[in-house]
Amino acid sequence: MSMEHLPGELVSNVLSRLPSKVLLLCKCVCKSWFDLITDPHFVSNYYVVYNSLQSQEEHLLVIRRPFFSGLKTYISVLSWNTNDPKKHVSSDVLNPPYEYNSDHKYWTEILGPCNGIYFLEGNPNVLMNPSLGEFKALPKSHFTSPHGTYTFTDYAGFGFDPKTNDYKVVVLKDLWLKETDEREIGYWSAELYSLNSNSWRKLDPSLLPLPIEIWGSSRVFTYANNCCHWWGFVEDSGATQDIVLAFDMVKESFRKIRVPKVRDSSDEKFATLVPFEESASIGVLVYPVRGAEKSFDVWVMKDYWDEGSWVKQYSVGPVQVNHRIVGFYGTNRLLWKDSNERLVLYDSEKTRDLQVYGKFDSIRAARYTESLVSLHRGNEFSHKCFSCSLVPDPLLHDSEYLFSF
Repeated sequence: MSMEHLPGELVSNVLSRLPSKVLLLCKCVCKSWFDLITDPHFVSNYYVVYNSLQSQEEHLLVIRRPFFSGLKTYISVLSWNTNDPKKHVSSDVLNPPYEYNSDHKYWTEILGPCNGIYFLEGNPNVLMNPSLGEFKALPKSHFTSPHGTYTFTDYAGFGFDPKTNDYKVVVLKDLWLKETDEREIGYWSAELYSLNSNSWRKLDPSLLPLPIEIWGSSRVFTYANNCCHWWGFVEDSGATQDIVLAFDMVKESFRKIRVPKVRDSSDEKFATLVPFEESASIGVLVYPVRGAEKSFDVWVMKDYWDEGSWVKQYSVGPVQVNHRIVGFYGTNRLLWKDSNERLVLYDSEKTRDLQVYGKFDSIRAARYTESLVSLHRGNEFSHKCFSCSLVPDPLLHDSEYLFSF
């Protein structure tokens, strides 16, 4: 029986279990396989099926600045086998296009995955699908402020609009008073980028539930029900009240979500916003600022659309954690940097040194997923998308670079 005459359901089932790089080769086998692999339904189904397969292999997407000097950022995919007694970790570095591979190009945050697409916040802002090797620099916004297009207090959100099949980035920008050249505390403007149009536009200021401030300590991509989220606070009768700000990628509207009193003081305890229930809802990890041994209280919003449904679900620890959480996935899998600025994974009361460093609080991590979703859209001249490759990490297991730069 030729490839062309194999039952379609059988072919689809088998191909859905292969890595994306193998599927790119399979597109060349015959026309029917090409049509199947490029079919939008298969692309969507592949993301769910392949990334749900039970495997002993674990993968993370990590960004870090490994050197004392310079801003050069490494984008790498870490891989390891959970049953490996030697706890070996491999790392492949994404080799960006030449014009973005310098000390002047850098990234500070990972938002994603969203259907296997990631947003890297930095200079420049980037959308990427590492499993397809696609890398797209976003155009600069034309809505500049006296302090530049992006300032240190900008906050970004990223997500997918299923109604228009569009990936969007929303950015909150601080407002400055012209009279005093001082920041207007609690007030923001908002801009929205669309991949389909490859352009930015300003959002109506009345959409924002102001005044509201954003905490800078919550570093985990929290995306649920087509909404991105920020951990913030409002001043209420002289007291600081923690709050969640949500942005709906479909309705393009903001929502303020009230939370119970999960901590006594922001000076004593960190609060990190995280996704829960397979991104059907959101939660908050609360843990002490001080001390090397920490316990984590896990609060979950049981019904995403009911802000009165917050409950303290469980506690984790105590765990040897020196610094803030930089990643989270599952129900109790935590990622943080230790006192030596190495990335550490906590999983079911076990810790694993992931053997990569990030200087100056630069390390960020997110779950790595395989995806066939392409960033290519319409006119390729205005939607230019570069190809990039993964190469072995030259710094893994090399401690000498810590003292050489």
